[in-house]
Amino acid sequence: MNLSYWEYKTWLDRIDFTVVGSGITGLNCALQLRERFSNAKILVIDKGVLPQGASTKNAGFACFGSISEILDDLKNHSEDEVVNLVNRRWEGIQFLRKTLGDTAMDFQQFGGYEIFSKKDEELFESSMAQIGYMNELLLSVFGQKAFELYSNNFGFGNCLNQSVVNPLEGQLNPGKMMIALLKKARAANISILNGVEVQHLEEGSNSVVVTTPEFEFSSNYVCIATNGFAAQLTGEKIKPARSQVLLTKPLKNLKVQGTFHLDKGYSYFRNLDNRILLGGGRNLDFSGEETTKFGNTEVIQLHLKKVLTELILPNQQIEIDCRWSGIMGVGNSKRPIVKQLSDHVFCGVRLGGMGVAIGSLVGKEMANLV
Repeated sequence: MNLSYWEYKTWLDRIDFTVVGSGITGLNCALQLRERFSNAKILVIDKGVLPQGASTKNAGFACFGSISEILDDLKNHSEDEVVNLVNRRWEGIQFLRKTLGDTAMDFQQFGGYEIFSKKDEELFESSMAQIGYMNELLLSVFGQKAFELYSNNFGFGNCLNQSVVNPLEGQLNPGKMMIALLKKARAANISILNGVEVQHLEEGSNSVVVTTPEFEFSSNYVCIATNGFAAQLTGEKIKPARSQVLLTKPLKNLKVQGTFHLDKGYSYFRNLDNRILLGGGRNLDFSGEETTKFGNTEVIQLHLKKVLTELILPNQQIEIDCRWSGIMGVGNSKRPIVKQLSDHVFCGVRLGGMGVAIGSLVGKEMANLV
């Protein structure tokens, strides 16, 4: 261990709680632990210089699921399970807004629209046939109609003239959200170490030995919040799912305002500083995108560019400013895994692409298991 006495004693000695992962779930877990244990020594550790995974790499959607996506979920989940999923997303967003405030993370409630390309007319018709049923099913969650028919006036091409809107959906700035969470964590006397990867956990009778490439230390309890990277440490059935994103350069007279869903939620876009942020497309190559490696692929980038130039902004000159990717955690169920793994180890993982919506709530729930 190449640490000085001062370094070890200051950061790594007598740790009560170690949270692995400094994203939205991990920081909310640490904050909830501080509320419960005012004098505890809490350490958050993350392998990235910035929070890894998707907390600062997502599209900033405060969403609950488009109508076709939720109808698709009903094929593999019961009504009660689907209502519970949507309710957790709704409660998670409200908890996040209460924790940070709308201004701190640029939260804006412009509504969320599902638009349908002309080739998806059958999907639109089947969704419309179920809109009354869906509104009744989710009335207990939102207290009002979740979905309404909307006539498009955004200038889209190659799509149907009507879409389905959820007026309660919003958008936010993930970078500002995470800075606000980091400020709250540091103000609560929570230590944060970045650039350190947890390789192994060895549980003893009273504590857990945490091993990293640089050092090891003991912690009374460990909470794992690494989502798509969590399979190795938890042993749970979690698959990584990469999502690719691109952002245009600023555009003149942009009419688009809100969050937009395509293809059962597998593609999505929004306005951002007079630009279009567009992402998704992993359904074109599920196996290839089941990876923990960040990066972009030609097949998905070409798909995104086609959606951008033929559907979102037809007949316009468009330049791409930047591209990136994030890693989500998915599985056979969309229900997140929040559980006690052993006497001293807990996890809150597999957020199913809804980390912004449920990450804060999952972090709180994991902390309350301790």
